Amino acid sequence: MNERPAFNMRFIWTTTLVSAMGGLLFGYDWVVIGGAKPFYEKFFGLTTPSQIGWAMSSALVGCLVGSLVSGGLSDRFGRKRLLILAGFLFTGTGILTALAPSFSFFIGNRLLGGVAIGLASNLSPMYIAELSPASMRGKFVSVNQLTIVIGILAAQLVNWLIAEPVPAGATAADILASWNGQAGWRWMFGAEAVPAFLFFLLMFLIPESPRWLIKNGREAEAEKILARVGGTGFAGQALGEIRDTLAGGEIRKVHFRSLFEPGLAKLLVVGVVLAVYQQWCGINVIFYYAEEIFTAAGYGVSGVLFNIVITGTVNLIFTLIAIRLVDRLGRKPLMMAGSAGLAVVFGLIGASYAVHSRGVHLLALVVVAMALYALSLAPVTWVLLSEIFPNRIRGAAMSVSTVSLWSACFVLTYTFPLLNKRLGPAGTFWIYAGTSVFGFIFIRTRVRETKGKTLEQIEREFVGL
Repeated sequence: MNERPAFNMRFIWTTTLVSAMGGLLFGYDWVVIGGAKPFYEKFFGLTTPSQIGWAMSSALVGCLVGSLVSGGLSDRFGRKRLLILAGFLFTGTGILTALAPSFSFFIGNRLLGGVAIGLASNLSPMYIAELSPASMRGKFVSVNQLTIVIGILAAQLVNWLIAEPVPAGATAADILASWNGQAGWRWMFGAEAVPAFLFFLLMFLIPESPRWLIKNGREAEAEKILARVGGTGFAGQALGEIRDTLAGGEIRKVHFRSLFEPGLAKLLVVGVVLAVYQQWCGINVIFYYAEEIFTAAGYGVSGVLFNIVITGTVNLIFTLIAIRLVDRLGRKPLMMAGSAGLAVVFGLIGASYAVHSRGVHLLALVVVAMALYALSLAPVTWVLLSEIFPNRIRGAAMSVSTVSLWSACFVLTYTFPLLNKRLGPAGTFWIYAGTSVFGFIFIRTRVRETKGKTLEQIEREFVGL
């Protein structure tokens, strides 16, 4: 019993990387619009803050729909089938967005692409958590964040490589008449279809979540998968622990009312606040509104696109560092350090704008903020959300949390142009600094450590079962 299981790392890595491709597509689809923004806005004639905000945030409405339906549907039909559906939607909407003849057609496909993001953002980390051994779960769930970051960087590189250099002082008419304004931005969206179709095909080859199979009375299939993970001894022990946490009457049906039981309600509040805070800390406006941020700092269009690539590269490097640290240092220390750092950096960014200080130092502050976020809130929030909820209602609880996350992201994205116009960039970033202070206090007082514990052990300790 004391022997360490001989884990099949090849199998675990294969299933993790395939399912985490949902994260890669999530990252690409989520960020590609930022680099295309200077060009499709001219093509569709978008001029008002409301039009610009709707173009940027419409996919997030689809995210809400995808997150909302993913919980109940994944508990009924399984994690695997819903991820296959996400791959299909990513493929189709990538192509159709690229072919959009009108703004309404563009928005319609951004909404459907958002549904795919909502499905993938909920199901990929949950699937990985349900398959991974406890001692390595943080690392493997963080791989999903790594693929999100790779998708973000891929979108930034594609945008930068596709876009032809924009001359300094180019007018809106010049940009509209250029290849960028007519066709370049379409290729930025269309490039997503290649990895999306590969994800769609590969998802047919990996197994269903063993915890979902047990929850639906298919223990023999689950035991075979768990045996592939860690051998027969590991499978037998895991089966027993999972079975003990599933009440007989709750095996097949998902009851959202169960989320409001006293023990579960406290966990749900923690999950929702963490999800909302990950967005309202403000870092994601850099992905969406890099043009405004770096233009206000004195950069031209080509300089903006290059700066975006720099931030994406830093994002990737520090996500790799986070993967090595999350199972060593724990979830809570990383989250607290990231929150404190972001509060300071956003305060300094706001001060730079307030005194009209422009140049490379502002890029440096943005890079530091990106590094702090990639080391903490970006990966660790998804790790915690995939861990803290009990087996029998994990799908529903994850659904509520991710709906909250994408609702917060929609509010953040839609309101940034309005806040920027009303308060200026200085006031806007000071608001984000204040939010980071709140996040630090909440994590310090309400979040409990989950490092090294099985999902069933976490359930017994957190809910008192």
